[in-house]
Amino acid sequence: MDRLNDNRNIDIIGVQIDFGASEKGVAMGPLAIRYAGIKPRLRAMGYSIHDKGDIIPPEDGMSLRNMIRFEQVNATNKQLYDEVTETLENGRIPLVLGGDHSVAAGSVSAVARHYADQGEIGIIWIDAHGDWNSDKSTISGNMHGMPYSAVCGWGPDSMIDFGQEPHFVPTAHCVQVAGHDFDRAEADRMKEAGMNVFPMHEIDKRGMNEVMKDAIRIAGEGTVGIHLSFDVDAITPEYAPGTGTPVPFGITAREAFLAVEMIAASGKLISMDLVEVNPILDERNKTGILASELIQLAFGKQNY
Repeated sequence: MDRLNDNRNIDIIGVQIDFGASEKGVAMGPLAIRYAGIKPRLRAMGYSIHDKGDIIPPEDGMSLRNMIRFEQVNATNKQLYDEVTETLENGRIPLVLGGDHSVAAGSVSAVARHYADQGEIGIIWIDAHGDWNSDKSTISGNMHGMPYSAVCGWGPDSMIDFGQEPHFVPTAHCVQVAGHDFDRAEADRMKEAGMNVFPMHEIDKRGMNEVMKDAIRIAGEGTVGIHLSFDVDAITPEYAPGTGTPVPFGITAREAFLAVEMIAASGKLISMDLVEVNPILDERNKTGILASELIQLAFGKQNY
């Protein structure tokens, strides 16, 4: 089913949140990506673009040591869940601009629930980190390290339960690409859950082309489509300095471009997050521009 080529309608949903992270500034990420021209460039590619504006988190809320600012994170994700659901019901593709990666709990939950009657979705999560901690395994308590675990049903359940009876995504259709900074407990949980993981050393050995062939097969075969969740900290900081959790020796910009180009070519993309752009830490919007380019390539831009 070639959803990408059939559907030329995109809703942009920004989420001005940095409560899930330890560094401030990533809440301005949606502005930086828009400033880099994402809307006119997608329109030039033939897409109908509806910008739904930004979700603004509550200013106050409760916090726990192992789930910092959980009330604000969960309330924000409830709003995002509703917005993504509305977009999907209107037959449009949701493009979520973060904000920290905690937003994926809301976006993925909405996509999985929307398509549940048709089948399972697949997830490709490109990130330096696994985001597979729970409230019991976390060291930092930062909730941007928990959403992938949550949407797969490994907790914390409060992160994805908005009163809608969550539809968890089977790990058999879930892929983590470019990880190279996992907590030990997190890595153990991923192994126990049967996650498909292609860390940096796998990319180094086999190349991004071969890794993405496997990733797209796992997430795309037997599913209704692929949700792409891309954290810019997967890219080595020389190319993407504007992020709050940079990790050296990640993928290059060219490897990132190839990864999203291959997802576009698969015709299976049904939804996307682009997260963790932090303009405060950036250099003349270098990372915002890179994020805009990644989105365009994911939606089929041709680089000749």
